Amino acid sequence: MISKSPEGAQSTAGGAPRGQDPIRIELADLLGGRREAIIIHNGAEYRLRVTSNGKLILTK
Repeated sequence: MISKSPEGAQSTAGGAPRGQDPIRIELADLLGGRREAIIIHNGAEYRLRVTSNGKLILTK
């Protein structure tokens, strides 16, 4: 499920532009039942993994 954050939220440095709420995505929707995903940013690949303890790890 994709939704917006509560009204009035302001971004910080590196976040969404001022006046725009950051996008919210359920991890289960993003991963589609898998435990990891590859995210492309500026041409580089990053791996987002869910550990056996349910924590998230993002590595380049």
